[in-house]
Amino acid sequence: MRGIDPAALRWWIAAAAALAVAVLAGVADWRRKRRVDLDRIGVVDWPTVQMLGLIVAAMLGTIALNA
Repeated sequence: MRGIDPAALRWWIAAAAALAVAVLAGVADWRRKRRVDLDRIGVVDWPTVQMLGLIVAAMLGTIALNA
């Protein structure tokens, strides 16, 4: 049985990291929407960070499949 290519493994790790960023951004946005003090504004646009993380994860996953 053949093992996974080390180059592809690096791409998969990068895709997993991008997916983790997207999940963490989703949690941060959920927390921001449920905040008690509505006058506290946020600096980071978490939905944008989440979408970029998902797009990057999909791109890196595609590269990993073709590596």
